[in-house]
Amino acid sequence: MAVYDCAIVGGGFAGLQAAIQLGRYRRRTIVFDTGDGRSTLCGCYRNLLGWPDGANGPELRTIGRSQAERLGVEFVGARIDRAERRGDVFVLTDEQGRPTEARRLLLATGIGERLPDLPELLPCLGYSVYICPDCDGFETAGRRTIVIGSGEAGARLAMELVYWTNDIVYVNHGGIPPEEAALRSLEEHGIAYVERSVVRPEVEGTQFKGVLLADGTRIEAHCAFTAMGGNRVRTELAVQLGVALKGRHVEADARTKQTNVRHVWAAGDIVAHSQQAAIAMGDGAQAAIWMHKSLLGIEVPAGTV
Repeated sequence: MAVYDCAIVGGGFAGLQAAIQLGRYRRRTIVFDTGDGRSTLCGCYRNLLGWPDGANGPELRTIGRSQAERLGVEFVGARIDRAERRGDVFVLTDEQGRPTEARRLLLATGIGERLPDLPELLPCLGYSVYICPDCDGFETAGRRTIVIGSGEAGARLAMELVYWTNDIVYVNHGGIPPEEAALRSLEEHGIAYVERSVVRPEVEGTQFKGVLLADGTRIEAHCAFTAMGGNRVRTELAVQLGVALKGRHVEADARTKQTNVRHVWAAGDIVAHSQQAAIAMGDGAQAAIWMHKSLLGIEVPAGTV
């Protein structure tokens, strides 16, 4: 079995940017991509340099993969279930038991988003329904906004949006009551609180219009945020390899993105930092640069990890 220079687990923005950089180094690289990350969901990123009218997540992924493939990077649509070190190589085993060996490993497995079970919202993601207030709070400025959430997660997000709009309705779709202190804060800031489930979002194309609640109430709005809580940080492979975590996320060196495990790097939303598309791309490029340097025999600085 041939040994790859580099293996990347995850084909989102971090993994793709790393793949492009490694391809330009002419490193023999393989990417494992299950095609189910956050970037497959968002139809419009409006906070990226050069895309004032928004960039489509799936289209960016398609372009990025094609760009990497032109540089000789290989892609496999398989899920890696097991990762282990054997001497100087890492052995990655997919769900069908097929092994792949590589000298360097980048984990870019991201986060599994917990969205409400309301499929009508999916075409609106990035256009009029959002998940990240740092990315898209701007879009709610002066507009009536519904937070479809659960418990403390929904309350916290509603409070963040007060910076942008004073017309917010928090619909506790999940039914888990927030703490009393959170309820008081909602009331103090004029945020309407409704503890009922959403039967159906009302949308037209990519435009969110409001929600129909279980008791028949209709609430109209211009946009919505989801905040159900319980997003899953995909650290299973990292844990198998003994990579250190910071909270639920992987801890990686700020300069090199190498983890505490030599020759294992991490990039993107799996890393403990602000979850942004632009940052994920930067992480991927940083990791790839130091993966290449290490293959040249240059010692990677120990840094902060």
